[in-house]
Formats: sequence, C-alpha cells, structure tokens
Amino acid sequence: MTEAKTTQASNPAMSRRVFVCGLAALAGMGGTGLDVTKAFAQASGSAQRIADHFSSVKTMSGEFVQFGPRGEQTGGKFFIRRPGRIRFNYEAPSPMRVIADGKSVVIGNMKLKTWDIYPLSKTPLNLLLSERIDLSGKMVRDVKEESDLITIVLGDRSIFGDSTITMMFDPKTYDLRQWTITDAQKKDTSVMIFNVQTGMALDDKVFKIPYDEVRNKRGG
Repeated sequence: MTEAKTTQASNPAMSRRVFVCGLAALAGMGGTGLDVTKAFAQASGSAQRIADHFSSVKTMSGEFVQFGPRGEQTGGKFFIRRPGRIRFNYEAPSPMRVIADGKSVVIGNMKLKTWDIYPLSKTPLNLLLSERIDLSGKMVRDVKEESDLITIVLGDRSIFGDSTITMMFDPKTYDLRQWTITDAQKKDTSVMIFNVQTGMALDDKVFKIPYDEVRNKRGG
C-alpha cells in the first residue's frame, strides 16, 4: 500500500498575499508577446521534471480556497484521482458541488437541485487531470521559472478556444500550490490548495456523478 504523504502550505493569510501577487504576475504575461516556439524553449528540464512529478501523483486530497472572477471567496475540501477525476465539496453556506468522473464534469447546486454538465475533454480542467503533462506539446502557452515559483500556462485553441489553465508549483518540493482557469472572456477562477495528502486510496463513489438526477434536473 502506498503511504499517504502530507504537505503543509504556509499560513493561508500569507498565502493569499502571495496568491494575489501571483495573479498580478499572470496579468502581466498577456503582454509579453511570447510565441509558442519561445514557450517551448522556456520549458526547461527542471520545469518538465516538476510536471512529471505532479503527473506521477495519482491521488490527492486536501483543503482549498477558491477566488472567483468578481472577488468572491469560497473554500472546502477537494479530492483528485488521476486520470480525469476530481471532486470539490464546498463548505457551508455554499450549496455547490463539482465532480469529474473521467468523462464529464458536473456543477451542482445541492440547494436548488440544478446541474450543469460538460465533457471533461472540452475543459482546461482536463489538462490538470491528464495522465501526463507534456511541456513539448502545442498546448504550452508559457513557462516562467523563478526562484520561488514555477508557472506553467496550458491551453489548446482548437479545443478550449481562448481558455487556459495556469498551474503554479513550488520549485523546491515540486508540489502544486494553486491553479487559475481563465475563460474566453479573460475572467479568472483561482484555486489555492493546502493541507494536501497524496497516495491514499480513493473509491470510485467519491467521483460518482448522479446522471439520472443531472438529466432530470439540469438547468432547473
């Protein structure tokens, strides 16, 4: 049995300041004019090693804080099982659930009993949950290496349009610290994770989508 590993992020209050600075840095990336070829050149061996390390982590769970495009903040617990599976349980009073089962992603409002469903393959979340993150591929938009942070921006215009996912890693531990999904309207939804455990067994039922309820209740 694989032993579960726990990592502890720094104080969340401090992390939020770093988090906001990270978003400011991301905003600055848009004007760099980096083309895909240069992005490939920036995808150094160390960045690929970090991506490979993250890809090798088959299960994760922990706590998260999510920052929405209008500055709204929510938190809760998350679970990941690679490839393709994720679950967000938002803490009260939020009624939201997000579940991906390897094929679909659903966003549910447990209070209103409404659901939205999307093909996982058509969302940037698919890149976060892929079997392996290959930085030599065409989906790399940018790689930025700094002493305290490795930032990798991924997207595929033919699949996701202008939507991207930006992942931020600790260059020393190779641990994922946060990710930001930017939609086609350039609105960011960011997730910072902490108190992370890896290597635990996660049952299929954690990622089970109630398809009958989704089909009956979708959209109201």
